Formats: sequence, structure tokens, C-alpha cells
Amino acid sequence: MEREKTQILSNILGRFFRTNDEYLFSCPFCDHRKRKLSVNLSKNVYKCWICEAHGAPGKLVFKFGNSAQREEWKRISGQVDISDFDNLFQDQKTINNQQEINLPQEFMSLANTNLPTIAKAAMNYLKRRNMTQKDILKWKVGFCSFGEYKNRIIFPSFGDDGHCNYFVARTYKKNEWLKYKNPPASKSDIIFNELYIDHEEDLILVEGVFDAVIAGNAVPLLGSSIRENSPLFSLLINYPKEIFIALDHDAEKKAARIIGMLQKYNKAVYKIDTSDIEDVGSITKEEFLKRKQQAIHMTENNSMLQKIHEV
Repeated sequence: MEREKTQILSNILGRFFRTNDEYLFSCPFCDHRKRKLSVNLSKNVYKCWICEAHGAPGKLVFKFGNSAQREEWKRISGQVDISDFDNLFQDQKTINNQQEINLPQEFMSLANTNLPTIAKAAMNYLKRRNMTQKDILKWKVGFCSFGEYKNRIIFPSFGDDGHCNYFVARTYKKNEWLKYKNPPASKSDIIFNELYIDHEEDLILVEGVFDAVIAGNAVPLLGSSIRENSPLFSLLINYPKEIFIALDHDAEKKAARIIGMLQKYNKAVYKIDTSDIEDVGSITKEEFLKRKQQAIHMTENNSMLQKIHEV
């Protein structure tokens, strides 16, 4: 596996030297003339000794590699193998400066073909939310029939290193007191399902996980705001493609703030009209695509007009 990973990194970063367990590449961040980017695959870390860029090697592949290289890295790493989901724990820890929180012990994947009878209510709920079997498999959705997260749909989130770093637990029972129950972890310190972001496609910002299912290549904010010092904002200002904002209509001011933050970094930002719908998750994928195609390019002029209109 290490040999295959080294080959992928070499295809992306060029020639390397090896010293013991470390591979030394030219750094794609600072482009120093010497090979100062150290990659240790056994420890799953990289660091540039010049610009101090650091993280998991998979981040290099997802940032600088093409789609085929990213898929091959995921295959080698076993990062999308759902067969291990039922063996994950619920403890939270940090690995390589990245938050890790495993799934509840009671978690049962809904991506399986032969589901028990107790999964029927959860599946019926997902069908009412217009989720297909393909969506369930892509988002690795599961549920809990007992325990702390009883009667809840579970959406796992995976960081770019393949570890589970968060999950969303939404009840599928009517009249439940709490619709959503958060795990004991920080949602502001992660990028929800960063592992599955396609950097060759436009990126869409939405509020919730069901919105993201409809939107496609999307990141749910799990709310309607972003901190400027957050990992997500760092991703956005370095994102190679265009960024689309599709927050709920009642979050117009927060959407305007996000747009303004991104414009300071000369990002191309587009706003999708959600004024006549409850949320993105309430429409079809086809309808969302039409709205995306009609999105407004937010310039300084129309951003100012929007702010005046909101006063």
C-alpha cells in the first residue's frame, strides 16, 4: 500500500528522495528549490520545513491531484469501505491535528441490501425526503434503533484523511423533542465530508445535510455562518472553482456576510435564489440545477444593493 501511495504522490509532486521512513518532495505550497516537503506514510503526516504546511498526505492528493488520483488514493486507503461501519466506537480523539469521532456502537448502515425489519421506518423517512438508494450509499447513511441516538438517521462526516470527524443525527419520529442531536465534538473545526469534495467541480454551500444531498458537490454548514479562521473558510479561499451560496431565505444577512468575506479574497461567488422555497432539501435535484444555472454572480455592486434591501 505504501508503494502505491508513494507512486501517486510522485505522479503529483514529482521526483523524491527517501531517508528512512520519510519521502522528500518539492513543496507545492511554497515551491522551494530544494525538496523540503517531508512525507511519512506510516505516521500519515506531511510537513514542509520551509513554509510549515502540514497535514495528512491525502490532503495533498485531494488538493493537487486529479479525480483519478483521488479515487485511487481512496481505494488504496479503504476510506469508503462501509463494511467496517458497524465496528466503529463513539470515542472522540484528535489524530494529526484533525478531530476524530467514531460512530455510535448502535449504528447500522442503510446502504446494505438485506435490511432488518427495524430499518423500515428509517427507510420510509428517507424516501419521504426524496433520498434514493444511490444517495444513501454515497452519503453512507445509517440509523440507530436503540441507545442514545435511538430512532435517528445518522449522516457520518469524513475528513480528508478518511477518519470520521462528526455526524448528524436526525430523528425520523414525529413529535420528537429534539430534531437534531449533536455528538460531543466541534462542528466548527471540521469540513463536513471533506473527503468527498470534488475539487474539479463548483462548490455549493448549504445549511443542512439534506440540502447537500440535493445540491450535489456541496458542504453543509450545519447552520448558516462561517468563522474566518475556520478550516472551511481556508478551503474556500483556496478553492480552484466557483462557489455558490444556497442558504435558506431567512438567512439572507448571513449569506451576504459570507459573500462579502469571500469577495475580500477575490473569489467568484454566485447566489442561488431560495426565496420561494422552504429550503434546498425540499426541492428536486433537477429544480436545484435549474436554480444553480440561473444563479446571480455577486459583484461589489449587487452585493451592496442586497445589503441596502435588507436594511
